[in-house]
Amino acid sequence: MLEKQRHQLLLDTLAEQSFVSVSTLTERFGISDATARRDIAKLAEQGRLRKIRGGAQVLDTRNSTTGRARLNSSNFLVNKDLHSATKRLIAKRAVEICEDGESIIINGGSSTYMMAEFLSHRRISVLTNSFYLAQELFGNSDIQITLPGGEIYREQGIVLSSFENDTIQYYHGSKMFMGTPGIGDFGVMESDPLLIRAEQKLARQADELVILADSSKLGKRSNFIFESLDKVDTLITDSGASEPMLALFRHHGLQVILVEKVD
Repeated sequence: MLEKQRHQLLLDTLAEQSFVSVSTLTERFGISDATARRDIAKLAEQGRLRKIRGGAQVLDTRNSTTGRARLNSSNFLVNKDLHSATKRLIAKRAVEICEDGESIIINGGSSTYMMAEFLSHRRISVLTNSFYLAQELFGNSDIQITLPGGEIYREQGIVLSSFENDTIQYYHGSKMFMGTPGIGDFGVMESDPLLIRAEQKLARQADELVILADSSKLGKRSNFIFESLDKVDTLITDSGASEPMLALFRHHGLQVILVEKVD
């Protein structure tokens, strides 16, 4: 991973949880302690975070003058490069469980975005709040694409509507596909209440909920619970998942689909 990508992910992590330890960075990014400490030191010198013992802390942003709400969610263009080969196989398998003629719902995210490559030659209708996915499908397929009205959050490439009545309520999907920052016995996690509100609107219009999560997301917690496990129908993950974790999901009634993990 490039230094610029690590720096952006580090800042995104701080936006979610205010503090991050060196050990968390080494585990999440697959880097050494020395590299994590150098990244923290460099960003501290640039005035973008506060360096503290054992990690980094978010700066006080109460005096910000942007006046614009910010989603506590990872930068899409950076996050899509993490575990990308495995995510691609997960996305491919997700499209394989779709039938021609179906109408589906795809939530914005780096894993779900990769479904575009495999949807391009399928006869499927898609409702998505992902601006990036809609762009990709528009340029490389004849798929019918529906977008909700709303504001585009550029870093995540997500369209969020502030209105209860919009395009979403008129759409019905057989399946909804979504990624997550974490999934475990506590349920499906999300990083921002704005995202949860939008995703719950989408989920109400689908018959089945399918979660795409590589094995690094299993057992991980984030700030908020989007949904409990009993609301999930299918989990698509990879062979790096531990047997106890897979047993937990199956115990809760989830259909678990595995793809090969690519290092």
